[in-house]
Amino acid sequence: MSHIALLGCGLMGQPMARRLLAAGHTLVAWNRTRAKAEALLPDGATVADSPAQAVSQADLVIAMLQDGDAVREVLFDSGKASAIRAMREGTLFIDMGSILPEQARDHATRLQAAGVVALDAPVSGGTLGAEAGTLAIMAGGPPEAFERARDVLCVLGRPVHVGPTGSGQLTKLANQMIVGITIGAVAEALLLAERGGADPAKVREALRGGFAESRILEVHGQRMVEGDFTKRGSLAIQLKDLRNAMHTAAGMQMDTPITEALTALYAQAAEHGFGELDQSGLYRELERRQPRKAS
Repeated sequence: MSHIALLGCGLMGQPMARRLLAAGHTLVAWNRTRAKAEALLPDGATVADSPAQAVSQADLVIAMLQDGDAVREVLFDSGKASAIRAMREGTLFIDMGSILPEQARDHATRLQAAGVVALDAPVSGGTLGAEAGTLAIMAGGPPEAFERARDVLCVLGRPVHVGPTGSGQLTKLANQMIVGITIGAVAEALLLAERGGADPAKVREALRGGFAESRILEVHGQRMVEGDFTKRGSLAIQLKDLRNAMHTAAGMQMDTPITEALTALYAQAAEHGFGELDQSGLYRELERRQPRKAS
């Protein structure tokens, strides 16, 4: 069993940590808001006061932080508390959050210089997948590092090695393009059905199993029908990922008009106060834009 340090205990980090603890791994948790790490104490975790303290005895370090700037700060820019100062040579660092591919490559280079091996292994599946251990895990980095991490990653979901360093983050951007665009399509279609007098719940049921079937129609479509936009994965994070996809595409001189259109729509949703809703809360922005029906 591995001695694991977890940096970041938010919506995704907590259920992932509980699965690792239940599988018999030891785990030291750190979070900027300490109470989020302390929530794992009843499950058998130890809580650290700093990133450096968390990683000092770890064989494997998992980061589940908000963005690349947060990862850089925790790894390198926190002075004596920085994780890089305390990780032992040969430690395996796995970034399972969503950051830019270029940031993943930069972090891996700096870690390698300190004798630390890095994987970028972001995930998809939301809190439901984290709780059930069914996350899609997209890993980039050295094949031997992936093999070393495989048993731990399998506790969390279905890991696939997709290529060299940065490839995991590139795959996650592709995932988020598909997710973000499909949420928009489902929301707009259900609003069309409702405005035309059909029952959106029955429309969703009728579409299931046909060519429109998707995980988004199943899960997010249900949330739209029920008006349940409680945050499982935030609209603001979806917007961040779409912007990262646009940034990466621009660096490749690639035109992405569909992603550009949906990024603008998510940005408008955030501007109108929907950023802390679930991604399916894009429905609220589309609903807001509709003119009132004539009486």
